[in-house]
Amino acid sequence: MDEVDEVPDGALVIFSAHGVPPEVFEKAHLKNLNVIDATCPLVTKVHSEVKRFAGEGLSIILVGHEGHDEVVGTLGEEPGHIQLVSTVEQAEQVQVPDSQRVAVTTQTTLSVDDATAILNVLRRRFPELITPSSDDICYATQNRQAAVKLIAQEANLILVLGSDNSSNSERLREVAEVAGAHAYLIDNVSEIQRGWLEGVDVVGITAGASAPENLVQDVVACFQEMGVEEFEDVEATTEKVAFALPSISFQEFARNAANR
Repeated sequence: MDEVDEVPDGALVIFSAHGVPPEVFEKAHLKNLNVIDATCPLVTKVHSEVKRFAGEGLSIILVGHEGHDEVVGTLGEEPGHIQLVSTVEQAEQVQVPDSQRVAVTTQTTLSVDDATAILNVLRRRFPELITPSSDDICYATQNRQAAVKLIAQEANLILVLGSDNSSNSERLREVAEVAGAHAYLIDNVSEIQRGWLEGVDVVGITAGASAPENLVQDVVACFQEMGVEEFEDVEATTEKVAFALPSISFQEFARNAANR
């Protein structure tokens, strides 16, 4: 479903990892929906930052892509206090009431390099710029981009598993191309075109943060069937981030909802 209005009254609804604006929760309450909020904890962190900055009376700049689901949700937290900046050019032009009372936060699935370029402009224009205590860009997004840069040093071609509406998957393709490799974003193994492989000695395979692992393994199996025998895993860093489990399981939540 794209809108809460499409959900039948009293139904069970799951809000995606991208998060939703507060008005969506309000509509869900009015429709008596049983809600599972699956918003990524890192996105929730950004929402909390926005609310904190607004409560301190700061002008807020959100670095992100217009129309992306995550950006829509974040902008909805404090629509009167927040402006969206998507490019270096916009960062050069954005205006605020008080240049000494400005805070910035970012979409979690941006290109690290692109975000850094925009943030550098904002820091130059607003020397007192307040930034989050820790990086907003998802650690998985950062680590995959770092790994792609390493892979691009060896691979002629990089295949990225992910949907075309996935911001972090699209950023992986862009990072690969900037690093000098040909790169394609594919939904699954069936989209690989044999013409892409002409003159290619090494192929890199990566995936967006939410792409199922079986899609990656299908591509690996495809190359094995072609006769490829040598495979190498590239790990830019060891991920040690862990999130607390919810206090109630999905199955228990569903049982409670069914009994209401």
